[in-house]
Amino acid sequence: MDARTDTRHIPLCVDLDGTLVAADTLWEGVAIILLRNPLLLFAMIGWALKGKACLKAEVARRSGRVAADWPYRDAVLARLEREKLTGRPIVLVTGAAESVARDIAAHTGLFTDIMHSTETLNLTHSRKRDALVARYGEGGFDYMGNSRDDVPVFSAARRAIVVAPDAAAEAWRRDHDAERLDVGRISPLAALKSIRVHQWAKNVLIAVPMILNHEVLHLDALFSVIIAFFAFSFLASAVYVINDLSDLGNDRRHPKKRFRPLASGQMSVPVAIVLAGCLTVASVALALLLPFDFALVLGFYAVATTAYTFVLKRKLLVDVFTLAGLYTVRIVAGAAATDTELSFWLLAFSIFFFLSLALVKRYVELNDFDGEPDAYVPGRGYQAVDFDMVGQAGIASAFTAALVLALYVHSREMEAMYSNPLALWPLCPLVLYMLLRIWMLARRRMLHEDPVVFIMHDWRSIFTVGIGAVLVVAGTLGS
Repeated sequence: MDARTDTRHIPLCVDLDGTLVAADTLWEGVAIILLRNPLLLFAMIGWALKGKACLKAEVARRSGRVAADWPYRDAVLARLEREKLTGRPIVLVTGAAESVARDIAAHTGLFTDIMHSTETLNLTHSRKRDALVARYGEGGFDYMGNSRDDVPVFSAARRAIVVAPDAAAEAWRRDHDAERLDVGRISPLAALKSIRVHQWAKNVLIAVPMILNHEVLHLDALFSVIIAFFAFSFLASAVYVINDLSDLGNDRRHPKKRFRPLASGQMSVPVAIVLAGCLTVASVALALLLPFDFALVLGFYAVATTAYTFVLKRKLLVDVFTLAGLYTVRIVAGAAATDTELSFWLLAFSIFFFLSLALVKRYVELNDFDGEPDAYVPGRGYQAVDFDMVGQAGIASAFTAALVLALYVHSREMEAMYSNPLALWPLCPLVLYMLLRIWMLARRRMLHEDPVVFIMHDWRSIFTVGIGAVLVVAGTLGS
């Protein structure tokens, strides 16, 4: 076969962002830097004014990302490995900064050459096409890409291979009947998954003060609770998105979290930022419809949960106390939304109840952690050796919650509120049953989700809560 027509002698040029990796290295680097130090936004504006190539170089120097952090497309890697076995030259051609390109090339070990942006040249769109044509000639190379910026390069290539295309790249592919490399299913519901609607179940706690004060049939209170529920849910979802942005490196090394929309590359960083902003605006707009005290509680929750996202979740024990507090804040918010007086006993019970659930969440992580005894769980302040201690503290908190509830049932407040408070005594063993069962499931490695969400979906827990509700109703009836 003539060397000029032998595919093995035609270089396969491969794009990086969105093609080899399911992410945009520039946008992700920008997000990581700003989450670490928001004041660098002003420096970024200066870099951008000097040109996008300068911005890319500066971001790459400061982001701290390494090659192992990126979400590689397995189908693309497999294709390149097969091509390499034939002896075909494979060239990484990317608009990313030199340090990023060289790091990834060294990590994968697949490329015979690299073409990348410099501090003065942004190697994208027509500039990438011109550079490849100058080196290999018109039609002298095959090209694998994914986006609008790659369309001019597709047109200059001998053969185009389209990967996870955007609208412009897909339109070009259909018009030219080009190959599309199957990289697996990309969910159109990635944004919905990233806001974790299932976690909204936690915000049902906002209704607790209304229920315990027997105001369920008051339409004004019910309407306020519904608004408060969505205000908290939207804000919590915005924080989930920001949390995923800040924890991309750890999530990609986690056996389960690596499939989250941002970590897997199904959702881009710009979309995530816009989504978080819209959710925050919607939350604030709803809060304006409720009493000012609710807005204060929501603001406190925003500050506390942001502090948890960036700092507190990495601190030993501080993280679980913060989580327990954040659950209790939802109850405080419910009282503020309906202008209901809070009971000290309810707050004390909530703290210990949710502290037990927060500890079981860490217990599950430690139970699934396969590191050495003195190794830290990624992104946490715990070591594998802390496993037993966390379990003991969590079970002790469960018993303390039941004890506080027992004291509450026997309090003067309960006697004033319920005509038959003795009917509420079975709540104590019911609470212990619910918590200890969760702990036993965690020990057996049968608990695979947030324990609060688990309670909302587990039929035994729901049945237990239902019995509790019946007991509360019975307590309101005359003796």
